[in-house]
Formats: sequence, structure tokens, C-alpha cells
Amino acid sequence: MSVEVDFSKVLKRALKQGGEFAELFLEETGTSSIVCEDNRIERIIAGTDMGVGLRVIFGHKTSYGYCNAFSEKSLLELASSVSSAVREKGRLADFNVPAEPSASGLEVRVLPDSVPISQKVSMVGRADERARSRDRRVRQVKVVYRDFNQKVTVANSEGLLVEDNRIGTLFFVQVVSVQDGITQTGYEPVGGSIGFELFEVYPPERVADIATNRSLLMLGAREAPMGRMSVVLSSEAGGTMIHEAIGHGLEADLVQQDLSVYARRVGEEVASPLITVVDDSTLPQKRGSFCFDDEGIPAQRTVLVENGVLQGYLFDRLTAGKDGVQSTGNGRRESYRYKPIPRMTNTFIASGSSNPEDIIRSVQQGLFVKKMGGGQVDTVNGNFVFEVSEGYLIADGRVGDPVRGATLTGNGPEVLKQIDMVGDGLGFTIGTCGKEGQGVPVASGQPTLRIPEIVVGGKAK
Repeated sequence: MSVEVDFSKVLKRALKQGGEFAELFLEETGTSSIVCEDNRIERIIAGTDMGVGLRVIFGHKTSYGYCNAFSEKSLLELASSVSSAVREKGRLADFNVPAEPSASGLEVRVLPDSVPISQKVSMVGRADERARSRDRRVRQVKVVYRDFNQKVTVANSEGLLVEDNRIGTLFFVQVVSVQDGITQTGYEPVGGSIGFELFEVYPPERVADIATNRSLLMLGAREAPMGRMSVVLSSEAGGTMIHEAIGHGLEADLVQQDLSVYARRVGEEVASPLITVVDDSTLPQKRGSFCFDDEGIPAQRTVLVENGVLQGYLFDRLTAGKDGVQSTGNGRRESYRYKPIPRMTNTFIASGSSNPEDIIRSVQQGLFVKKMGGGQVDTVNGNFVFEVSEGYLIADGRVGDPVRGATLTGNGPEVLKQIDMVGDGLGFTIGTCGKEGQGVPVASGQPTLRIPEIVVGGKAK
């Protein structure tokens, strides 16, 4: 991103009325999106969004503004506007932003920008055709393709100037099937910090088959039983529960507001000794990966829980300043229109040593969760409810009949302490995490886990 602006001049103007820290976030994001519904292409959207966000931190508070102009005159006007809200004097630091940034970007083999839109439409059409041709019970199919190329520049009053180029591709298929008045939905997303080579690993037909199979399978499934029982979460289930049940509770802004059950518990045992929880934005091709966060802090691996003991939280610059610690590189924002806040990236439970098949064999009667659905959690007390989109009964150590309508209800800290077997494999799911009206790309992962007892919601006997 080439911008002829004296960043030092703009940042010093932003600090003219006081404040301890000023930052510019420049963004240029090109996107394309294709949506197919009802057997036709509904939307093809391509475009570029550009803008600049400017913030000043003063007394652990933030003044923020943004504009869509990149001229020095416009940015100086923005700086004057943002600085006018500062009500606490600070010492103007003597700094100069470097002339050339430190540039970075994750490796991508096939740039989505280099692929004709006709080829992208073809991928969507192939998935739609495959899903519709599978079975007469398939009534609705939705296929979505999206890619983005985000170029960001961060300059701040500490003399930092970095650039990051982020590229991502997302593809998902949703299938609705109907039989005898029963309606079931199958959904399968793939993607990450990856280019069009995504489809070498996940051809559109394969994604369509997975979504369709899940929808059709659940049509013939019986109602899930309800009650307290043993549950095995497959690594294929992804880390939805971990993301919600513990991840959000470890974001420092919620901790500092006493809106987390994990507040003031560093050094305490919050999970089974078998559990280690990690947030890592350096993982290759994962959806939550980058080289620098949206405050210019290098991507890093942060161990949050180690062998069951809480080690720390996820910080951005503002929350790190409040606690007198360093940022963990988790300052993220949806775009230049938003100020950064602490967010997860790729969050997962580390692999253990148990064979997943042995974990299943250890359960006499219970539920095997192959795929999690949506859910919600109260970060204040840790209570959660999650849907199971694909589940099976376990009988005598074997995976048996599929069941539908199951939910998992429990308390995050209590469930994490109960886990007594952790598998030696690791699976990830992808998503867009929402918080304070902002959505950012994330990945969540886990190995196969055994929970000796948890409340399963379903149909009463």
C-alpha cells in the first residue's frame, strides 16, 4: 500500500491535546463473493474497501475516528478531531516513524485475485449440482464462495511501522433435506489463510458430499435420549465448545470488567491436568493466522492453560497497559472502522496421548459427538449450551445409531476439570467470531476428548 503521508506528523497532531499513545491503521481490502441459492447464482459481488482508523489512548480510555481519504491533509484533520476528545494531558514523546515499513505476509500459492470470476462461479456450480443430484429428499442447497486480500499498515507513536498482507479463502455448502415432515440441515465450511489451492485439498464435490450426507443421515436418526451420560467429543467436532466455554472468558477486556469466571485466577487449577489450551496465530494456513495483529504486534503462540493451570489471558495494547504486561498479539478489529479489542485467533486444546479408538472403547453407554453445531455461553459464570449437528449413541464401546436433536449443557470450568482422556490427534473448525458488533476470522481445535458425565438434552424416555 503506497501512501505519501508523513505518519510522524499526523501522530504528533493526534497527541497535541495530550494522551500516551497514538496509532494509525491503514487498510485496503479487496473481496469477492458468490452466493448460489435455489439452483441459481443469486449474487456476485467484488470490490475494494479502503480507509484509515486513528486512535489516541489516554488514561486507559480511547478516542477513535476513521475516514476514507489517504491524503495527509485528510489525516491531519482526522488527527485534530480525534485529539479534541482527549481530556487528560500526557507527555508528548519524541519519536519518528521509519520511512520504510517492515513488510510481511503469509505464503499463498494461488492468489484468488489471479483466478477468473468464471472459474470461481464454476466451483460454486459444481457443489450445487453435486448436492442436488444426490437424493430426491434434498430440497434446498446454498453454496457460498468468498475470498479477500487485505493489506494493512500500522504506524504508531512508539516509532513502529509495519505492513501485513493477508489473504483468505472461504467455501461452504448448506443442504436442507425433508422426509415425512422432518427437516434436517447439513453444513460444511472449509477455508483459511490460503489461496485458491484450497480446492486441491477440498474439491467442491467433496464439500457438498459431506454437507449432504450429514443432512440425509440425520433424517433417519432417532431422537437423542436425555439425561446425564458420558460424552466423547471427536477431533472432527472442532473446538466450538473450547472457543465459547473458555476462550472468550480469557479475553482480557472481559476479565478486567469482572465478566469472566476466570478473572483473578492465574496460577489456579481451572481444568484437568490433561488439558493445555493454546492460542496461536502463527499456524500455517489456519483461518485465524497473520504475521502482525491489528496493532502491529508480531503473531505469537500464547499458552493460556498448561496442564490444567491458568497461565494468563489474551491482551491487546490497551488491556495490557491496564495490567502492566505486554500485549499477546491479540488486538484485532473487523476493519479500519473499529478500534481493536482482545480477540482469539486459532484457539485449541493441545493433543494428548490416548488413542481415539481406545477413548470410544472405554465408554459403555454414552454419546459420540462427531460434529458440533452452534451454542452460547455466559462468560460470567461459565454456563453453556451447545447443539450437536451430528451425533451417535455409544453402546458397549462401539459407535452405534445416529441421533438428532442432542444438546450439551454444562459449566465450562467444571467440564474442563472432568475431562479424563485426551486423544493424540487434532482437528480444527473455522468460523467468524462475533464480539461487540465486530466479526473476525478464527479457527478452533481440539483432539478427541472424553467427558465422564455431562447433561445431554434430547427426548425424554
